[in-house]
This record gives sequence, structure tokens and C-alpha cells, in this order.
Amino acid sequence: MRILAVSDLHFGLAQFDWVVEQADRYDLVIIAGDLLDIAGHLDLDSQITVVAKYLRTISGRTRLLVCSGNHDGDAKNEMQEYIARWLQRVRAAGLVVDGGSTELDGVTFSVCPWWDGPASHEAMKVFLRAERVPAPNNWLWVHHAPPDGVGVSWTGKVHAGDASLVELINELGPDFVFSGHIHNSPFRAGGGWASRIGGTWVFNAGRQMGSPPAYIELDLGERTARWVSQAGTEDIQLDAAEPAVAAPSA
Repeated sequence: MRILAVSDLHFGLAQFDWVVEQADRYDLVIIAGDLLDIAGHLDLDSQITVVAKYLRTISGRTRLLVCSGNHDGDAKNEMQEYIARWLQRVRAAGLVVDGGSTELDGVTFSVCPWWDGPASHEAMKVFLRAERVPAPNNWLWVHHAPPDGVGVSWTGKVHAGDASLVELINELGPDFVFSGHIHNSPFRAGGGWASRIGGTWVFNAGRQMGSPPAYIELDLGERTARWVSQAGTEDIQLDAAEPAVAAPSA
């Protein structure tokens, strides 16, 4: 199974166009949050209309997993916490969004919503605990914020990830977690696009301007992961004891 993962497109239409063009080369595509741009010049309702069309187009070419990020909230729940209600209205075959899951070739995929407070945080924990996957199946999470304290959460100055996600990873033991949110992590000394927490691989492709976006290719048949960006291309072997990263190639 070949997976393409991106995040933090922030209404970058050239990057969405690139994902559309590449989608049918992969068995599954992940967009790990922040599809919209709350600081953009276009209002959110108009952004949502455009992005929803992209999501339907991509999911018409391959399976698509999309989680919300901190830029994607368009409504509030009963506790006045922001949620991406618009994602629940995007209906398309092959599209899985916040709070949904799917299975493909022995892998369970669980898509986590952005949590904005204690109620949505607790709901996410309940969701993941109910999703627990028995061995030997692999389990992959999509969660916008990366786990704290490892390379994928490094801003260049501090770790700015989600500490509670580390606790859930240690409790539930997924095989893979795909995140975004911290744009600079792969591009800063001390940071990275791939890290390990116990037996769990955690990934963050980072954000770059222009097209294509920074992206990760996960090949579960070959047991490899590749990061491609303007900084070059890096490869890892998933079965390696340590997350040693190959030297970048132009």
C-alpha cells in the first residue's frame, strides 16, 4: 500500500491542484489538517466551498482521509469549543473525516478531530480508545498536532506539540501517526519529519510555499517512508531499530 501525506495547505490552491494530479498514483491520501486559512483574504465560507470541491475530486480518484486543524473551525459545540462542522457536510465516496475510520489491506485508519477544549478533547480520547486495533493489524492515526517532545514538534526554539497525544500513543500503541501543525519541524536543526515514540512512527511533512507541498510517501509493502521538499529528499526504513535518516539527496 502506498500512501501520500500532506498537511497545512492553508488554502494554497496550487498545492491542492498538485494533490489532485498525484492522487491516483496512491492507494490513499492523507491531509492532516489546516486546509483553510483564517488569516486569508477570502472569507471562510468561500474557502470551504472551494476546498469541499477539491476533497470530492481527490476522493473520486483514491481514498482520502482528512482531519481538521486549528484553522478549520467554522462552528462551536455546546461548550463553545471550535469544531469543523463543514467537514461533516462534505459527502463523497472514499472520504473519511473527523471521528471516522476505515480499513484497507489490514490497516485501520482513525481520523481525529482538532480538539479546542476539554469536551472535544475527551471525545477524541473516547473515540481512539473505542478504535483500538488488535494485533496483527496495523493502526494509523491522523491528528493535526504532533506529539510533544520529539523532532516532529520542534519549532527551532521549543517543542510545541500535544503532550496528551504522547500519553495516548503510549497507552494505545498505534503503528503510525501523521500530523502537521508545526510548519518548521523538518527544516530546523534538532527537528525532523519522522520520529519514534516507543514502537510508533510519528510524521510531520512540514509546510513550504509554492507547489508541490512538502509531502511524505509511506510504502507499507516496501516498509519505507520518504520525505520530499525543497530541502531535498530523505528516506527511512520503517523496520530500522532507530529512526536513522538517510542523507538528503537533491
